[in-house]
Order: sequence, then C-alpha cells, then structure tokens
Amino acid sequence: MTQISSFLKYHRKRLNLTQEELANKAGVGIRFIREMEQGKQTLQLDKVNQVLSLFGFCISPTKLHIDPYFVFWNFFNKAIKITLNNKIIKSGIIIKEIFDNKTSNIIAWKYISNINVIKYQKNKDDKLTETILHSDIQNIEEQ
Repeated sequence: MTQISSFLKYHRKRLNLTQEELANKAGVGIRFIREMEQGKQTLQLDKVNQVLSLFGFCISPTKLHIDPYFVFWNFFNKAIKITLNNKIIKSGIIIKEIFDNKTSNIIAWKYISNINVIKYQKNKDDKLTETILHSDIQNIEEQ
C-alpha cells in the first residue's frame, strides 16, 4: 500500500463511502478508485488530484517520512516498538489517532506502554496513556 492509497482508503471509509460512491462524487471510474486504493504506480495525476480534492488535498512534493495512514492500517491496536527521533525506544500499543482540527491530518497517537496495558484494559484511565507526536517517530515495527 502506498501513502496515497492508504490515505484514500482511510478517508473513504471514515466518510462511509463505497468505492463506487467515491468514484461518482469525484467524476472518475470505479476502476480508477480501485487502482488508487491498490497502490497502482502509474495513474494520471490530474485524476488523482480530482479524487484527492474531495478531501481538500492535492499531490505536492513533501519531505519523506513515515506515512501516518500506513501506521494506522498496519500498526493500530497491535504490539509495536517505536523508535523516536531522540533514539528512545517505546514498546506498547497505539489505541487512537489524534487529528489536527484545521487540516484533518493525523498528527499524533494515543499510546499505552506495555507496562500499563493490563491496567488500561481494566480501567480506561487516560493517565495510563501518553501522546506521541507522529513527527517524533523515526521507526515503527511490530514487537
């Protein structure tokens, strides 16, 4: 899955749209939406921007980083090991994404360390969680 494909799938599902409904709203074919979500490497950029514009986005050059939507689809609610930019390593579970209200982008994660997981399952106390800024993550992998 590519950054665009995971972004598209995430936002489409968040809005409870089928692929066909998204295709109709964007003015593209259902096949194009399927190819975008499957991460096809050769797509017409004007059509990609046509679809992304429904969510208020467009393709633009950006600095390479870990895709937050890739994190959501591959590491959410799983035992993970996160290496932060300052080289601190944390092991635990990501339980919630945190959005920037202005851009609707994922900017941080609500996280529970391995030490607090059992306590949190018994008592959903926010004091047992911590917030990790997405921009602070250097690497993430399953435990």
